[in-house]
Amino acid sequence: MPKIKSIIELKETISQQIKLRNENDKTVLTVSAGTCGRARGSLKVIESLNKVIKEKKLEGKIQVKNTGCHGFCEAEPNIIIRPQNIFYQHVQPEDAESIITETALNNKIIDKLIYSDPVTGQAMPQESDISFYAKQERIVMGDNALIDPTDINDYFAIRGYNSLGTVLKSMNPEDVIETIIASGIRGRGGAGFPTGSKWKFARNAKADIKYIICNADEGDPGAYMDRSLMEGNPHRVLEGMIIGAYAIGATEGYIYVRMEYPLALKNITIALEQARKLGLLGDAILGSEFNFDIHVFKGAGSFVSGEETSLMASIEGRRAQPRQRPPFPAQSGLWGKPTNINNVETWGNIPIIIDRGSDWFAGIGTESSKGTKIFSLVGKINNTGLVEVPMGITLREIIYDIGGGIPGDKEFKAVQTGGPSGGCIPKEKLDLPVDYESLAEAGSIMGSGGMIVMDEETCMVDVARYFLQFTREESCGKCVPCRIGTRQMVEILNRITRGEGRGSDIKKLEELAKTIKAGSLCGLGQTSPNPVLTTLRYFREEYEDHIYKKSCKALACKNLICYYIEPEKCIGCQLCKKSCPVDAIIGKRKEVHVIDHELCIKCGACFDVCPPKVRAVSKYTGEKKEKILKKASAGRVNK
Repeated sequence: MPKIKSIIELKETISQQIKLRNENDKTVLTVSAGTCGRARGSLKVIESLNKVIKEKKLEGKIQVKNTGCHGFCEAEPNIIIRPQNIFYQHVQPEDAESIITETALNNKIIDKLIYSDPVTGQAMPQESDISFYAKQERIVMGDNALIDPTDINDYFAIRGYNSLGTVLKSMNPEDVIETIIASGIRGRGGAGFPTGSKWKFARNAKADIKYIICNADEGDPGAYMDRSLMEGNPHRVLEGMIIGAYAIGATEGYIYVRMEYPLALKNITIALEQARKLGLLGDAILGSEFNFDIHVFKGAGSFVSGEETSLMASIEGRRAQPRQRPPFPAQSGLWGKPTNINNVETWGNIPIIIDRGSDWFAGIGTESSKGTKIFSLVGKINNTGLVEVPMGITLREIIYDIGGGIPGDKEFKAVQTGGPSGGCIPKEKLDLPVDYESLAEAGSIMGSGGMIVMDEETCMVDVARYFLQFTREESCGKCVPCRIGTRQMVEILNRITRGEGRGSDIKKLEELAKTIKAGSLCGLGQTSPNPVLTTLRYFREEYEDHIYKKSCKALACKNLICYYIEPEKCIGCQLCKKSCPVDAIIGKRKEVHVIDHELCIKCGACFDVCPPKVRAVSKYTGEKKEKILKKASAGRVNK
């Protein structure tokens, strides 16, 4: 395709690609082939489908489209067959022939590939019927299932770059900024600062050079929203950045991507090359006086690099450490020049706001939290994946209506929002609206969108220890409250989970948390105590059990549990004995076996191979523990 030299040519190109798509009478098999899909074998599925199409000479009737993540990671590899909109899950290469001959050609449903609701058991062949998608509003992620991320023509076919043409033709920079302000969009990277106001500060800053940055240093455990958007729809992110650069007067941009995202790096690099070749980046974009280009910077995977001043230090070749603010990046950022930083999801919203209008966007969500938010829904949940929901939806709707509830009919206990810097919200707050203010009042944060679900078998003390250990290891060490305070808190939590807790530990944790929040230099330190503070707030009795009773009711802390074999059920099969790595199980074949608690290392191998006979019990002190173990009651001891 030749270079697009004007806005008129751009509009014609978009119209032509939309027309070609509408006239395409082929059956299209869109295969989810993001990172999670590939991990489950989607590339082999694509290979098998193409092989069958070639063998049966069906190239003119059926097309296989390699797309990004569709969001429903639990169902990977999955296929959507269009125009019928039939959804198949857990597709294997050997299913290729039946999918083509039975469904693509004859509209016959293959029962074994249909999704069944985990709660009702109802079969749902249509994508629109599936409960996982029904309550979502996929305005940013939805197009992932429609386009090949390496083909810019596919992006044109969904009105891609139309917003850029509109901006350059009929809007001055101030108009763009006012539109973004009116939309009410707030940054999707964590703090939730109003995006339009941020742009206005950078626009008003006086300098010969200005920069914009896309923060794609997504480092929260269990979070992969930005990765999937870059993998599945990179041009939407680029278009948002180009519009943002025009608005603030930037001539150069950076996408800061962590090296652990090879597919995202590949697709964003391809997209950049295509945009440059067509004249959407570079000098005199679309025949205008606007010059702008984007570079990719590969980050080394430091969590603290997600903090904007640390990120800029990294681009400049220095160690990723935050600095004091003010001055803010909009005043003095990259190389001392005014800089605007937004994350991937924020940039991805910009073309949609321009295209559909600020009033439309502001009509989604709540009074203070507009639009949709993408969450990575993971943990003890039936439907794991990426969900895009309107702000203000409740936790209950996300976890039960979209997520399908807790596996094994276990009880929901808590959900961690906002990644390691967020808080744990208990079941009593399941009807909490998901917006910036409500989450903050509950002691958590929106963050970039991590959402980790926990069931009744989760130890909240251990959860707090895990997340705080993560932030301690990721601390840059520049300021004392974060460097020393988090280490001291982790030491206390380690001691508590080992059964060595002291009566003063809870008070000490609260004092340290307040000091770290008040004295840390950046957001990593200021929010790092949140998991501890929220678990103390909502699950204080678990801390008290660990400290005073030496008991972990969730049976998660090894030093606080004992394994035993029920003598009434043991048949002497020796499965448990063979699995024990330290020979802590005594007993001959066909005789009742006994666990030597002096040798037992609490690895749980015996429980894994023989759960009907091997049981675990909270480790109580004194006579109560001995009585329980001696009795060896049938069934798992009530936690």
